[in-house]
Amino acid sequence: MANKTLGTRQKLSFRIEPSQLAKPRNPVAVAAKQRAAGPHRKTASAVRQSARREVKKKLDEPSQD
Repeated sequence: MANKTLGTRQKLSFRIEPSQLAKPRNPVAVAAKQRAAGPHRKTASAVRQSARREVKKKLDEPSQD
């Protein structure tokens, strides 16, 4: 079964605008990507919370005496 409307339809064509060909690079992003990033430090509240959790774990576990 042939599609009769294809002959009268406008053919598909891909347009590439000049702005899409050569976009300028972001120099800030390039510099940031090249820097070596290290691990982040935990906040004081995160350290405090984890310490409280550990103390609670120690208190809850049965002693091995």
